[in-house]
Amino acid sequence: MIVHDELFELSIAHMDCDAFYASVEKRDDPGLRDRPVIIGGGRRGVVSTACYIARIRGVRSAMPMFRALQLCPDAVVLKPRMEAYAQVSRRIRAMMLDLTPDVEPLSLDEAFMDLTGTARLHGAPPAVLLARLLRRMRNELGITGSVGLSHNKFLAKVASDLDKPQGFSVIGRAETDTFLRDRPVSLIWGVGAATRAALEAAGIRSFTDLRRWDRTDLIARFGAMGGRLWYLARGQDSRRVQADAPVKSISNETTFAEDTTDIDRLEGHLWRLSENVADRAKARDLAGRVVTLKLKRADHTILTRRRSLREPTQMADTIWRTAQHLLVQVEGAASYRLIGVGLSDLGPAAPDDPPGDLLDPHARARGLAERATDDIRHRYGPDAIVKGRSLR
Repeated sequence: MIVHDELFELSIAHMDCDAFYASVEKRDDPGLRDRPVIIGGGRRGVVSTACYIARIRGVRSAMPMFRALQLCPDAVVLKPRMEAYAQVSRRIRAMMLDLTPDVEPLSLDEAFMDLTGTARLHGAPPAVLLARLLRRMRNELGITGSVGLSHNKFLAKVASDLDKPQGFSVIGRAETDTFLRDRPVSLIWGVGAATRAALEAAGIRSFTDLRRWDRTDLIARFGAMGGRLWYLARGQDSRRVQADAPVKSISNETTFAEDTTDIDRLEGHLWRLSENVADRAKARDLAGRVVTLKLKRADHTILTRRRSLREPTQMADTIWRTAQHLLVQVEGAASYRLIGVGLSDLGPAAPDDPPGDLLDPHARARGLAERATDDIRHRYGPDAIVKGRSLR
C-alpha cells in the first residue's frame, strides 16, 4: 500500500527491472530460482549483474569475478545471453508505449516515462498505470521491476532505487528539500569514484554541503558539472523525457582468465562480442558507421583502433570482419588481457539492411543468412544455431 499526498499529481517515472539478466535466467530455468546467480565472465572478468540472493552475500555489478566468487563460492555463473534479454526488453518497451509515447530508454532494463496527460486517455492517474505495468510485466513475462515516481527525472531515478526489489517509491515536490538534505552526493547519477573524490576534497559529502556553495564557485571549481550540481542539490532538473534521445554507442568487452597471444582465440572472442553488439543494435533498430576495436595489453596499456564503414550496419558479420581486420593490423606481437568491440555514429537502421556491397559480392548473402539465423534463434532459442568461429 502506498499513501502520499501527491501520489495522483506526479507524472515523471523511472522503471528499473530487478536484477534483469539474472531474472530472465531464473525465469527460463526454474531450477535456479533459489540459487545465487551471477551473470558475467571468467575469474578475471567482472560481474554484469547478480540476483538478490548473491547480492545479500555482497556481490555487486562491476565487481571483479574472482572477488564475487570469494564472497559467494556456490554461485551459478552464467555468460550473458544478450539476444534473450533483448527480446524481453522489446516486450517491456511495448508495454510502456501502451501507456505513453514519451519513453526514454537508458538501457535494456530501464527507462524514463512521462505520463503527463495520460489520465484522461486511460481513465486512471499515472501512479495506477505504473502499478498496472509492474503487474503486467510480472504476469506476462515473469519479470519484476521497481518504479520511482516524482516531478523530474533526477528524483524519479533516485526514487526507483529506494525500495528494490519490487519497489514503488514516491518523492513529492513538498518533501524534496527534506528528503535530499543529509543524503550523500553519491546519490547523484553520474557521480562516480573520481567525481566523489574531487567533491570530498572540497569538503562536499552531502547535499547540505553542496548547498553551501554559490553556483559561480561550483562552476569555477568543477566546470559545467558544477552548475548541474547546484541545481540538483535543490532537487531541480529541467531535462525532458526524450523518446528519441540518441544512443551514442554500443560496445561489449571481455577480460581473459589468462593473458593470451593466440590470434585464433582473439578472433573467436571478437565474433562473440560482435554478436552481442549486433544483438543490442538490432533490439533498438539502430545501425552504426564506425567500428572500434579495444585491446588491453598485459601491462594494462590500452589500444583502440577505429574504421568508418561505407554504409551503416547492425550486422554481426560486418562488425566482426571490420574488427578482425583492425586486429590483424595491430603492430607487434603482444600478450592481451582484454578485448572489446564497439559500434558508434548510430542512426536508424535502413529498411533494406543488409545492403549490397560492390567490393564484396558475398556480403548481402551473408547478411541474409544472418537474418535467417536471427529468426531461428528467436523461435527456438539462442543456442539453436551457432557459427563454428564462436567455438574458438
